Amino acid sequence: MAMNSETSPSRRPAGSAVLRESVTETIRHAVFEELAESGYARMSMEAVTRRAGVGKAALYRRWPSKEGMVLDLVSEVAEEHLPATADSGSLRGDIERFIREAMNALRHPLVARIVPDLLAESTRNGRLGKALHESVIVPRRVAVATVLRRAVDRGELPADIDLSLAIDLFGAPLYFRVFAAGGATDDAYVTRLANAVLAGVHASR
Repeated sequence: MAMNSETSPSRRPAGSAVLRESVTETIRHAVFEELAESGYARMSMEAVTRRAGVGKAALYRRWPSKEGMVLDLVSEVAEEHLPATADSGSLRGDIERFIREAMNALRHPLVARIVPDLLAESTRNGRLGKALHESVIVPRRVAVATVLRRAVDRGELPADIDLSLAIDLFGAPLYFRVFAAGGATDDAYVTRLANAVLAGVHASR
């Protein structure tokens, strides 16, 4: 007996729809691997097609340019890894969670090679820098601002803190440690850094 529409299981995408999703994911991996290996300036659309094993048409149907492709994919990943804004119960807990989440992301071998290159390229390419700022940096600053305003509402922070400076303190020390200074980033370091950031935020008046 044939099933009716109410008892039939939902159909999954098949055929060309699945192929398109698969191709997009293959290209996505190829873009990040090419960025890590060659850097933004030297990366080309042709190199991505070779690495992904797809034709140029498959790439250009999705993105008209290298800049558009990189911005789209980097923004997508950045959105997937936005800092959590759920209330841990204290500003100290929120700071430590932010540090741990950021550190886990920065430890990925591709991220560790791609981020410094994109930051450097942003200083040479104003349009790229502005787009990355709006799609990657701004959402993170908004998330941290949410955490800080909640701490003000709880009475953990004075209302007259320099919000912009306090936001800087959440991420800047960790990024400098990972990408410039180097050194241990173990649990003991996370604890010390969280305490230092908390003290700095309190002092940012």
